[in-house]
Amino acid sequence: MEIKGKIIHVLPLQEGVSKAGNPWKKQEYVLETFDQYPKKVCFEFFGDKVDQNHAQIGDEVVLSFDLESREYNGRWFTSVRGWKLEKAS
Repeated sequence: MEIKGKIIHVLPLQEGVSKAGNPWKKQEYVLETFDQYPKKVCFEFFGDKVDQNHAQIGDEVVLSFDLESREYNGRWFTSVRGWKLEKAS
């Protein structure tokens, strides 16, 4: 899927080590769409995608992403996981 918008927030980089001892990192951004009624979408890059995709507040971008839902303790959580970020022309 793709969505166009403007970066309005860059959240702090999160890093850690998994139970298996592998390092991980996650970068989250908030994008505001250009629709008549703009929507705000929080999305993330995980692992190697963090280093491959950078954006700053005010950048107009096209985000390619996947939606993913998972269950934890009987509740469902959905994430917007980016895999490519391009500057809009």
